[in-house]
Amino acid sequence: MTKNVADTGELTGLKLPVERGCPFAPPDAYERLREQAPINKIRLTSGGEAWWVAGHEEARAVLVDGRFSSDKRKDGFPLFTLDAATLQQLRSQPPLMLGMDGAEHSAARRAVIGEFTVRRLAALRPRIQDIVDHFIDDMLATDQRPVDLVQALSLPVPSLVICELLGVPYTDHDFFQSRTTMMVSRTALEERQRAFAELRAYIDDLVTRKESEPGDDLLSRQIARQRQEGTLDHASLVSLAFLLLTAGHETTANMISLGVVGLLTHPEQLAAVKADPDRTPMAVEELLRYFTIADGVTSRLATEDVQIGGVGIKAGEGIIVSMLSANWDPAAFIDPGELDVERGARHHLAFGFGPHQCLGQNLARMELQIVFDTLFRRIPTLRLAAPAEDLPFKTDAVIYGVHELPVTW
Repeated sequence: MTKNVADTGELTGLKLPVERGCPFAPPDAYERLREQAPINKIRLTSGGEAWWVAGHEEARAVLVDGRFSSDKRKDGFPLFTLDAATLQQLRSQPPLMLGMDGAEHSAARRAVIGEFTVRRLAALRPRIQDIVDHFIDDMLATDQRPVDLVQALSLPVPSLVICELLGVPYTDHDFFQSRTTMMVSRTALEERQRAFAELRAYIDDLVTRKESEPGDDLLSRQIARQRQEGTLDHASLVSLAFLLLTAGHETTANMISLGVVGLLTHPEQLAAVKADPDRTPMAVEELLRYFTIADGVTSRLATEDVQIGGVGIKAGEGIIVSMLSANWDPAAFIDPGELDVERGARHHLAFGFGPHQCLGQNLARMELQIVFDTLFRRIPTLRLAAPAEDLPFKTDAVIYGVHELPVTW
């Protein structure tokens, strides 16, 4: 049996978060440590230690185990940022759904899960198609090439889908889109912070307007439900709306860009999808697995002593699940370094696993399928305008992506 280096009282050399050296593969240290043991003790760049889960089977075991807490306010929770201001902010605010445990989390999730049913999403599909077609129309109408796909398509599509979901008035779309774009752009930190504050203030005002003038949207239905139950909570609705925005915007935007890069740099895979659009859903799953843009964001805190993968984790110790390492585990995926659109591996962990699995995963899947099908059908000669290795990838972020993506046709 492979011996975990932590059993000897030693830390590995890995510090999180870690940069990706190659845009199409995990850091080399991930494979080395996964081969050494599926669970290792690592150090955080912000200070402190945590267990790092690299194996697919062990990751799933952690994510379904109720003895691990998601509450970031607890002492010992493994955070990448441990400055006093961050801790004070976390502990002074009610937790988001992602930071809830047990019955509290189940109740919060149950209250909103009806918004993501197959029927509800099917009703939203024509509007998403209209949004995608609109931005591709604009791309085709321009005389200037290359076009930055990030600005032209990847960022605005999920922004306007969130607008539809929350019931943002059409007249406010430009404001909403500009602030969401600024939040994830390479502008100065002060500008991103201002956009964050302005958008949160806008959502606060939007909830207030929905409370007096409800419509046919997620926020209005949540307000009606809470009023019927006698539990109307303005602050929780603002937090819910902001969670849906932050969890569903940057991640989907980066997956659109990276998915296009992945397909354009694997022409045989793209040809298979073009030849049979029924392959697109499988292609989306493979792209999600292959890139796994949200890596070390899934942290937990052991609330009692736990054994995972033969490793003893003590109460009060932090644990970080590497979704990227798990999704490249050869024990779960044959030849994980190969992009194979016919793999059909729905057991990937790009959306997490267990009780906290991404609530909007099927919405994200639908957005990606519509974008890829429409983009390559309407612009069949689309190609990168710069070598893939020269693209400005976000290798230094926990959320992986690309800043700019010049394309032409």
